Amino acid sequence: MELRQMYDFSILVNEAERMVLDELGRQLDDAASRGICTCEDCVLDMAALALNSIKPLYRVSLLGTMYAQAADGTEYADQVRAAVASAIDKVRKNPSHD
Repeated sequence: MELRQMYDFSILVNEAERMVLDELGRQLDDAASRGICTCEDCVLDMAALALNSIKPLYRVSLLGTMYAQAADGTEYADQVRAAVASAIDKVRKNPSHD
């Protein structure tokens, strides 16, 4: 059975990705002054590291979107902030380029 042909998976969204990318943008606002590389490879590595260290937060409905957005001010949001900060620090110390 080919599920992708039978069902619309475009509505299956990981809200953790939105939260990580938003937080990564905020934390990288002053990256140059802190000696952090913001090339595409480094930023994608930071996002992947952060996402891999937190629990996913999938939604498939409008109600799920509202629930996920309510998580912005919770302990989950604190976990996202910490995961992003840790990922930035790891990539800063070990960039994937010379």
